Amino acid sequence: MTDWLLQLLVANGLPLIALVTFFSCLAVPVPSSLAMLTAGAISASGDLPVAGAALAALGGAIAGDQTGYQIGRAGGAWIESRLTGRPKRAALYQRAQEMTRTSGSAGVFFSRWLVSPLGPYVNFAAGAARLRRVPFSVWAAAGEVVWVGLYVGLGFGFASQIETIAQIAQDMSGLLAGLVVMGVSALWIQRGLRRRRLRRRADGSAETGTEALPDTLGDAPRPEGN
Repeated sequence: MTDWLLQLLVANGLPLIALVTFFSCLAVPVPSSLAMLTAGAISASGDLPVAGAALAALGGAIAGDQTGYQIGRAGGAWIESRLTGRPKRAALYQRAQEMTRTSGSAGVFFSRWLVSPLGPYVNFAAGAARLRRVPFSVWAAAGEVVWVGLYVGLGFGFASQIETIAQIAQDMSGLLAGLVVMGVSALWIQRGLRRRRLRRRADGSAETGTEALPDTLGDAPRPEGN
């Protein structure tokens, strides 16, 4: 557990937790998961109310999701321009766009906690793609409940082993994010190959004139039997 984060949380408490989760949902590099684990550990010692810590983290995360969605809705092109020269973040945003297109609301839900590194970029991509606000809000909030409950709960339950839990959680998050990226890339490649096959079939039909020929065989009158 980092001493400076512990001191900040003890001194500033719930407002700091809310700010950390808020900015993490906007792709600001802050240690949100570690902050929630630490808050849970502090709550176990009685220095913070565990319900208050969870609600502060949840409120900040939901507000951050809504802000990110609105930023994407108002200026998708501006976001892409800000990612110029940042290949890692640009790649995350592209994968988030593909995840939003292919998975929709389910992608929003799982990006909150299962693959949290993609979460902020899914917020931007959902807004830019004009995903309906109500489904986005419902599934994003549901995912944040899982995310906050998981990390605050782990910190509260394993306060004496918080650094080990933090390392395991970080490793698992990176592994799951990598698996999802591979899956989304595979779907993108599959869709590209399918479109290519369809284009080839359409071009071949146009060259042979198959589409122009009427289907007269099935409609031809048959002689009546005697």
